[in-house]
Amino acid sequence: MREFDSTEFMSDFQALIECESFSHDPEALARSARLISRIGTGLLGAAPHVIGTDSRPHLLWRFGDGPREVVLIGHHDTVWPTGTLKSFPYSAADGVVRGPGADDMKGGVLIALYAMARLRAERGSLDGVSVLITADEELGSPGSREIIENEARGAKAALVFESGAPDGSVKIARKGVAIYSLEVEGLAAHAGVEPEKGINATVEIANQVVRIAALHAPTVGTSVVPTVMHSGSTTNTVPAEAVVGIDSRAATVSEQERIDAELRSLTPSVAGAKLTLRGGINRAPLEEEMAMGLYARAQRLASTLGHPPLRSVAVGGGSDGNFTAGVGTPTLDGLGTVGGGSHARTEHALQVWIPRRVELTAALVGELLDDA
Repeated sequence: MREFDSTEFMSDFQALIECESFSHDPEALARSARLISRIGTGLLGAAPHVIGTDSRPHLLWRFGDGPREVVLIGHHDTVWPTGTLKSFPYSAADGVVRGPGADDMKGGVLIALYAMARLRAERGSLDGVSVLITADEELGSPGSREIIENEARGAKAALVFESGAPDGSVKIARKGVAIYSLEVEGLAAHAGVEPEKGINATVEIANQVVRIAALHAPTVGTSVVPTVMHSGSTTNTVPAEAVVGIDSRAATVSEQERIDAELRSLTPSVAGAKLTLRGGINRAPLEEEMAMGLYARAQRLASTLGHPPLRSVAVGGGSDGNFTAGVGTPTLDGLGTVGGGSHARTEHALQVWIPRRVELTAALVGELLDDA
């Protein structure tokens, strides 16, 4: 068995945090991919396939010639602009690791790699395992979604290394995400001289905002929120154009589809106005039924390993686990670091949880492979 080396892990953790990887910085992403490739090659005994472009490199380790049984998924891009380290540097003190990407999700990437190194030492091979580290998750995974779905489709399990909840809970459900913009086309006219000749896009968009907000249904976990809105150009002109953004989240596929249908059925309230709905569903929900079997295994294994009781939580934000569940693959999320403050200057990861997550992941993947 490859024993967990805390010193080695922390050295890699520091190096990865200090290798900034802002989603919008191609050179930074390329440097980050090279570093992860080097670390992963050393741990797993093989270099990854580089998928995508030099400016947005996704890394894939695929072991064995047989079918994919278990897919481990993470991302190395972050929301932190290049240069953040100057004012928010890496630190590790009193068991707390801080820095940009510490919790979301550079620690999670390393947990996946170190866990597979441990499993490789135990079994002699990682046949049936894929490890995919993408470079655009913080942008909604526009370039990696197809890669993720293709890698997960038909697999026995997808394990996602986003951070766990602050108490160590893994994530068994995530709301689906849909993003829209509703555009209104009206007709301009002089607001003081002949307003009756215009078609007021502001009035139309205001009426539509009320209708959209009425779709909000928190009792079933559905949120429909009108967000950024713009209309008109000058105060003395009947507005000819207007647009409003819409953020929709739903806990179930049926609710997500219902909201999508409702938005697409909106009709103008002002005579002559025209509506155009753009956008749509980005991520299907990760529903509990897709995670419960894996969660039960992980909970039992955590107990066997002497870890604290492993709890679960449902959350509103999406991840690449939504995509894996969307293609029918059982998915367990939140297997990465335990800490908090993602996307904020309070971002941190607790060191005490790192060896537990490595040990649990290795045991879980090993059991899944044994059942193949």
